[in-house]
Amino acid sequence: MQLSIPLSLYIHIPWCVRKCPYCDFNSHENKDNFKEELYVKALLLDLDEQLPKIQNRPLVSIFFGGGTPSLFSPESIANILQGVQQRLTFDNNIEITLEANPGTVDEARFKGFRDAGVNRLSLGLQSLQDEKLKALGRIHNREYALRAIQSAKNAGFKNFNLDIMHGLPNQSVEDAMQDLKDALQFNPPHFSWYQLTIEPNTFFHYQPPVLPVDDILFDIQEEGKKIIAEYGLKQYEVSAYAKEHQRCKHNVNYWEFGDYLGIGAGAHSKLTDASGTIHRHWQVKNPKDYLDPTKSFTASTSTLTQKDIIFEFMLNALRLNDGVSFELFTARTALHKDNLDSILSKAKSKKLLTDVADYLQPTPHGQRFLNDLTSMFL
Repeated sequence: MQLSIPLSLYIHIPWCVRKCPYCDFNSHENKDNFKEELYVKALLLDLDEQLPKIQNRPLVSIFFGGGTPSLFSPESIANILQGVQQRLTFDNNIEITLEANPGTVDEARFKGFRDAGVNRLSLGLQSLQDEKLKALGRIHNREYALRAIQSAKNAGFKNFNLDIMHGLPNQSVEDAMQDLKDALQFNPPHFSWYQLTIEPNTFFHYQPPVLPVDDILFDIQEEGKKIIAEYGLKQYEVSAYAKEHQRCKHNVNYWEFGDYLGIGAGAHSKLTDASGTIHRHWQVKNPKDYLDPTKSFTASTSTLTQKDIIFEFMLNALRLNDGVSFELFTARTALHKDNLDSILSKAKSKKLLTDVADYLQPTPHGQRFLNDLTSMFL
């Protein structure tokens, strides 16, 4: 059964130049010189330990996330990918994405990443307005961001994502729309556009900025979707927009409840075994612990219950605008849709799900109140 479930690889690079005040990811400021070569070796040792769990399944995608993966040299990225390919089969159309911070790259570096085997970039712009970038604690300014986009295109990347946030401190509707237009003029094949949220254990949580009120946030979202559509991008997920055939394979695999192996400090994995049982495991978060040869890479493991599986599937799949089939639900969970009947009936009566026999699809109302919809499956 597990062979029919797509498998992705997530590689976490935990260091960044400076921790952003809104970031709740496992990222650490590079106050001391990070041990790049040692970390590459540790990643491949981590992968070696996990290989029995994935039984030679081919990879459909690889994603370098962080932190700031673009801090690593193209040579290190090449060494990682070569090491992975020596151990695992790559799908013929594998997507290999690297997240990049505009303040850490130039055209030569982009070409190096491309030569290393990276075929997709995700540029974390967040904004193209200097005042907003400063408020977000970003290390780059508008000039660096615009230069990075053009450099990526000049380096030969045709498949790339631009990442922009909205609902920023003191942001007006006009500011947000200008950000969109400035980014979309580069004709990105994929666009991520999402609202700034204040997460626990972040600087913004303890010293909250002044954010736009709900009415302004609603207007930003409604106007923004119209502008994005005018540039030929279709919304296919809560915060993801793409041109035809340019959806992010790696993220779609998450949302369709595929399997993924995570290596690196703090990386998570979700894997289905031969019996159809779904397991999760988490790697140690602190890079020093991860690099300590006397300590285990894995911090904790768990096996999902039927209740866990149903909720996690819905938490992911219902983010997709077009929804998913019950056939996919059964293929990815080994559960029959009869397990959902009572909840589905209630969700449809509240106009949160479309009334389609063989499909799980949120209505526009359900998309707007997605937390209410997914919480019904808890």
